[in-house]
Amino acid sequence: MDAHMFIQLAVIFGIYLGGEGIASLLPIAIPGNIIGMLALFILLFLKWIKLRQIQTLGKFLLGNMAFFFIPAGVSIIESIETVKGDLLPILAICILTTFITFTVTAFTAKGITKLQERMRNR
Repeated sequence: MDAHMFIQLAVIFGIYLGGEGIASLLPIAIPGNIIGMLALFILLFLKWIKLRQIQTLGKFLLGNMAFFFIPAGVSIIESIETVKGDLLPILAICILTTFITFTVTAFTAKGITKLQERMRNR
């Protein structure tokens, strides 16, 4: 890992930490990582942070995403006896939420594409 990746990591963690700080001040429960992602999106959209400033680390994290799911997978396997009786409802929820996620993602991508086209036509 070179110095550029450490700087990019500091930027991303700084935004995450800001999100956690904002979440602790809010009267409603919103996860800090969600606020941090929204903040990163806004900062990128406003071009206060350039994509090239976090791109190398982003590609690294996306390329190794499966590694981050290992602890969750091991945890599920360790508690298989607990969830065995509720396997069908859990599977139904997984399928339903996957469908909802795909649908929301498709509409979001479509909306952002339209927004980008409007901004280009100005």
